[in-house]
Amino acid sequence: MLPSLFISHGSPMLALEPGASGQALARLAAELPRPRAVLVVSAHWESQQLLLGAAAQPRTWHDFGGFPAALYAVQYPAPGAPALAAQIAEHLSDAGLAAALDAQRPLDHGAWVPLSLMYPAADIPVLQLSLPSRLGPEQQTRIGRALAGLREHGVLPIGSGSITHNLAELDWRAGPEQVAPWARAFRDWMVERLAEDNESALHRYRQQAPHAVRNHPTDEHLLPLFFARGAGGAFKLEHSGFTYGALGMDIYRFG
Repeated sequence: MLPSLFISHGSPMLALEPGASGQALARLAAELPRPRAVLVVSAHWESQQLLLGAAAQPRTWHDFGGFPAALYAVQYPAPGAPALAAQIAEHLSDAGLAAALDAQRPLDHGAWVPLSLMYPAADIPVLQLSLPSRLGPEQQTRIGRALAGLREHGVLPIGSGSITHNLAELDWRAGPEQVAPWARAFRDWMVERLAEDNESALHRYRQQAPHAVRNHPTDEHLLPLFFARGAGGAFKLEHSGFTYGALGMDIYRFG
């Protein structure tokens, strides 16, 4: 059976400069059973209500600015899965979580950047589920649990965000060995709570974790972790590291 994953997707430049994180994603994809579809909750699709991408051929959305021209030339033409999207919407409805279908939604970089390193042939259908970020960690855990059964049917759930995400405090010259103590302390606390399966502490991370608000001034990049954890099983740290001094690049497997 497939696990669920949390992926820290870092800068969009990961697509062109994969580094150690990209190598870890490629290795992980090679180890896993080949999914029949991938379901992504990305930090870059915040919404008020729960929405599910249902395009037959979702476009590659370069939803960022100021990067080299080569990055905007990258395409990830994976097919969508409208029929599967309708089935997933039914699963959510059965769990009391109404979700509307969006047949126009493209793939944002939180989805296509890591997937371009995991499945570069772009031949596995990809769906995106939106992130009602105002509803917090508990709601993401609930959504993940409602969809955990998809793993038994060949669907790979992925939460795509970042274990730390304060862009205002990054050091763009820092090497991977240079890590801000406040970022490391937060990441280590999260890993310890995940290993303990301490759901109460995790849900209250903003009150309990060291430097929580400094690492996540807003929490949309951490919330996909709770979806992945809810959809999966036992925690495993697949990859750990930082870029730019404080941008965590961790990858976690659940199950």
